[in-house]
Amino acid sequence: MSTDGVWVVLPAFNEAGVIDQVLDELTRAGYRVVIVDDGSDDDTGRRAQRYPVTILRHICNLGQGAALQTGISYALRDPETRFIVTFDSDGQHGTADIARLLDPLKAGTHDVVLGSRFAPGGDVRNIGWLKRVTLRLAVAFTRLTTGLAVTDTHNGLRALSSAAAARIKITHNHMAHASELLAQIGQAGLRYCEVPVTITYTDYSRAKGQSVLNSVNILWDILRSKIR
Repeated sequence: MSTDGVWVVLPAFNEAGVIDQVLDELTRAGYRVVIVDDGSDDDTGRRAQRYPVTILRHICNLGQGAALQTGISYALRDPETRFIVTFDSDGQHGTADIARLLDPLKAGTHDVVLGSRFAPGGDVRNIGWLKRVTLRLAVAFTRLTTGLAVTDTHNGLRALSSAAAARIKITHNHMAHASELLAQIGQAGLRYCEVPVTITYTDYSRAKGQSVLNSVNILWDILRSKIR
């Protein structure tokens, strides 16, 4: 599969433990990668320097939404950019899923393709019960407030045409950015679809982001974004 014109945007905050594996897989597949080091205080940035990728850095930690917007804005500056893929840096996503996300964009049938672990054919491995409940509640809330018939809202694996990406402006820095992005897709009338993907929660990602407090924060950020 040709990777010409494809940029992968990788927000990263203190991911030194897994960033080598993630960047190795993406670069071996031939993707152009822009990693946004979101104020990490570990070796994330130094490790990324070993790979043929573009590295941007926030001086302080601004949040995943801000890191995504920085990376997307950078990729759009390249006149050869056709598609932009957002990809988590904690090892939960599979590089092989990117090709399936790009297919509808290359066919010209859709402007945005959303990865879904809950769509038929999708899979989520080693997920905790509280995380599953939180994600289901987020889906219900997002469908109610945006009118989009999605099955997964907080999945960082997605692909956009360059024209669609140029119409998206993420202003919520933290977890509410995912719902904000979906709302903008609906408001802009962009053609979207979901593609089943596999998300694998490892001991590393579970320890980093699957606490009770994190689950509560996701719901709070979503609610706060609707009353701002």
